[in-house]
Amino acid sequence: MAYVRAGGLKYMLPQAPRGLSAEEKRVKLLEIFHETKDFFQLKELEKLGPKLKGIVSQSVKEVIQSLVDDNLVCSDKIGTSNFFWSFPSARGVMLNTKVDNLKSTITSLKSSVADLERSIAEENAERVMTSERQAALDQHAQLQARLTALNREREQYGASDPIQINAKRRAVELAREAAVRYTDNTLAVISHLRNTHGVDAKDVRDHLEIPDDWDDI
Repeated sequence: MAYVRAGGLKYMLPQAPRGLSAEEKRVKLLEIFHETKDFFQLKELEKLGPKLKGIVSQSVKEVIQSLVDDNLVCSDKIGTSNFFWSFPSARGVMLNTKVDNLKSTITSLKSSVADLERSIAEENAERVMTSERQAALDQHAQLQARLTALNREREQYGASDPIQINAKRRAVELAREAAVRYTDNTLAVISHLRNTHGVDAKDVRDHLEIPDDWDDI
């Protein structure tokens, strides 16, 4: 909320009107058809939209096309002109169609689930539990438990993990490369000060508290 002060008093500034959302435009454009029960051309809707429902004329074409795509508005070409119309029953027809489609999809999915359950039952029936199969399952369980134990033990000795060791070696190498670059850059600055301004390199080192063996990496 914005305010402005004048003469010691505070006044509230009027807020800019909020634009219509896409869905609100669709609803309001449908209302024009349902309230008038009439046929319209696009140019007529572009005039009626702003006048009756506050829809910006430039957006009417896009909104009407979305309604046509969703079968909420009918369209037909008569002569050289395109006419649009919609009646309240059109939405009911569309919803009933969607319900029928969903029911068909549900029936199809139920049939697929039944087929899968039947296939699973057949597979289980064919997998007779023999002594060999039981032994294989027991061995698999033992190996899985052993693998879990080994992974847990490896985590306890993470510092000796070859992957972690290699990562640390790489980090040390990167740090060394960075130190070398920093050293070279610092020496270049000292050399520039000495050659350009005649500053003694030892004075620079002493001022920056750089030891004589500092560049010996």
